[in-house]
Amino acid sequence: MQRIDTTPIQGSNWVAFKTIIYKEITRFMRIWVQTILPPAITMSLYFVIFGNLIGSRVGTMDGLPYMEFIVPGLIMMSVITNSYSNVVSSFFSAKYQRSIEEMMISPVPNWIILAGFIGGGVLRGLLTGVIVTAVSLFFIDKIVIHNIFVVFSVVILTSILFALAGFLNALFAKSFDDISIIPTFVLTPLTYLGGVFYSIQLLPEFWQGVSKVNPIIYMVNAFRYGFLGKSDISIEMAFGLILVFITILTSICLYLLHKGKGLRS
Repeated sequence: MQRIDTTPIQGSNWVAFKTIIYKEITRFMRIWVQTILPPAITMSLYFVIFGNLIGSRVGTMDGLPYMEFIVPGLIMMSVITNSYSNVVSSFFSAKYQRSIEEMMISPVPNWIILAGFIGGGVLRGLLTGVIVTAVSLFFIDKIVIHNIFVVFSVVILTSILFALAGFLNALFAKSFDDISIIPTFVLTPLTYLGGVFYSIQLLPEFWQGVSKVNPIIYMVNAFRYGFLGKSDISIEMAFGLILVFITILTSICLYLLHKGKGLRS
């Protein structure tokens, strides 16, 4: 039976964790033109096209000005994509350069390695989320927060979840092409169909049920509730679903690390 290391982060483990985090921050800040700037530009275009141009014709959505309605969804979209892409590209690069092998033969526990990469993804996701929030202030008068606890907890848990998903993708990836398949054919469609630009209440009952199969709909709506106090789904269900997915993905990632899946020839 596999023994799960429950030793607190202290001593050498703490040094290892800080080192991985520092490496991750240095990595995405060194190439900020590729990692931080594009989300700001992309979301600015969304605000201009969907907010100003289309939004002026839509008017209101769920009783709110359309621009205010899409702001939380666009922030969450940037958090999801950047948390995922940071971990999948960073960990696969470590595999490709074989630097991950040095970590695996060191006395650093697998959960420290996982936590370090996930922490880097979360920090990049949160940073881009803050930048997109600042950009949104050029298009709306002010941001009103209905429940700050929901806002912070949902954004952190969601960034952890998609950082874990990116880690899992990197474990199975065998080439740089493989790390773009899931974001292109799975993550992007789910995000666009995740209630970022519309309320699922506008859909026929059948398609509302279909939409609720998409897990991103719960995260976007919970985040929107934190800002605007409006949601198409149960907040309790959203939190429960996120926590369940985090638990499952964490267990899978640790198991695969222990088995050396994708790391050993």
